[in-house]
Parts: sequence; structure tokens; C-alpha cells
Amino acid sequence: MSLVLPSELVVDRFLPTVRAMLATRLADRDMTQQEIAANLGVTQAAVSKYVGGESGGDDRFREHPETVATVNRIADGLSSGEMDGYDALAELLALVRSLEDRGPICELHEEEMPALRGLGCDLCVRGLDADVRAERDVLADVRTAARTLAAIPEMADYVPNVGTNVGMCLPDPRDETDVAAIPGRIYSMGRRIEIPANPEFGASKHVATALLAANVIDPDVRGATNVATDERLLEAARERGLEPLEFDADYEDRGAHLRSRFEERGGVPLVAYHEGAFGIEPTTFVFGSTAGDAVQLVDELIAISS
Repeated sequence: MSLVLPSELVVDRFLPTVRAMLATRLADRDMTQQEIAANLGVTQAAVSKYVGGESGGDDRFREHPETVATVNRIADGLSSGEMDGYDALAELLALVRSLEDRGPICELHEEEMPALRGLGCDLCVRGLDADVRAERDVLADVRTAARTLAAIPEMADYVPNVGTNVGMCLPDPRDETDVAAIPGRIYSMGRRIEIPANPEFGASKHVATALLAANVIDPDVRGATNVATDERLLEAARERGLEPLEFDADYEDRGAHLRSRFEERGGVPLVAYHEGAFGIEPTTFVFGSTAGDAVQLVDELIAISS
């Protein structure tokens, strides 16, 4: 993976574009090229190129409404004397922070580092604080768990027609946006398991609902996956001393129903299943402390049942 800092893109792509924009606007406001050069910290020859349209630049910045508004504001302030270099710098820094927050700089960064796509990266905005570390850890666990799931021998036999998923929640999750999973679910293509994308928060409703219900009862349960209900797996769970919990498939509030069943059980079982209903495919949920733990249990159950 190539390592490119966002600041490199600011220097190489953003700054030349903004300087060219400022030069032309200051020239339109009757400032001399020498005055423009002094304000921008460049040579007069560079200003001549900017004003002559030879500077190149990136249209994503040049045409971005917030960039245009900021450049016009700085040009007005410098030409009128109401703004000095410090004020202009403050305006530009604020603009850079804004464009890094899922804006053009972020877009360019993902182009330069494709591995960032789908990770919900916001390091530029929030920094590597405890919350960011927790999110990155969860995403990494789900990504590894999905790959492990895809590598399980005979896994294709246990992927539901609607697909499977692997999910993990943050500590103290509020809703499904605090659960990371694979967008579009995981499918069996022939005998091959297809993982369509990197994990994202808020990408699952099916697994997230079950996981959130479990986490309310037992905060240590933060990972889950779903597979097709199969008596071989249920029997394998019993052989391991894990008595599966059956619940109803046809209910209005899935989360409330699951919480109720878990409370009746006196805790969250590692395996919970239903036999399906009209239009609802039989599904088994496997839980764990992490997504990786849940997938590891699936691997063990398939091995026992084979």
C-alpha cells in the first residue's frame, strides 16, 4: 500500500490551484503582479503564469463552491486592506480542514491510497483519539473475520440464499450505525465466498439488530455472524455443550423479541436460530466477544459436523 499524507496533496494539488485563483482575482481587483507576489509569497514570474492561465491546478478545487467563496473573500480582504496575511492564513486553514472532511482532499487521498476506500477514514478531522482507535480496531476485526469466514472449508453450504454477514459493534453501541459489517452482505458464488467490499459502520440491519439485542443483555457480546439453519450445525453445538436457543422468525420487532428470549434464557447463547416463516429464510446467529470469535465458532461447528 502506498503511503501518501493528506498534507502532500494539499501542497501539490490544493495550494497551487488556490494560489492561481487568488492571483487572477487580485489582478481583477487592480493589484499589480508585484503586490500579488508579495501577498502570496511567490515570485512575480509565478504570478505572471497564474494570471496567464498557465498554472494548471485541479478543477475539483477550482470549481468547489466553498473554495470559490473562500478565495473571493480573501481576495476582497487583501485588496481592500481589511485582511492581512494572518487572516488569509486562518481562512485557508479552515478551508483545508473542511475539504478534508469527506471533501475533495479526502477524495484525492482515497484515489492515491485505494486501501482507504470503505474504511470511513476521518483521521484528518478527528485525529487518532480513543474513539478512532476503537473504530479502526472494530473494522480490522470484521475485515479479518470476513476473510476467515470465506476460507472455511464447506462454508458455501451454510450461506443463506439472502447472503450472510459478519458484524461487530463498538463498546456501548447506540444503534446500527455503531455496528460494522460488510456492505451488500457476503454471498456464495458457486463454491467460492464473495466479499463485495471492506466493512463499514451502519452497513447491516439484519446482523446488527441481533447483535444489538444481545449486547443489551451481555455487553461482552460484540460480534456476530449469520448462517443458514442446519441441523448438523445445531447438533455440533450441542456436542460442544452449547444448547442452541430457538426463537420465532415471524415477529414485528425483531430486536425486542430477541431481547425477551435472551432474558428468558438468562443470558445470551452463542447459538440462536429460527426455522423460518413465510418469506423468511431459516437463519442461525452465532455470537462471540468479537466478530473473529463468532467466525471461529462457526469454523469449529462446521468441522464437527463434517
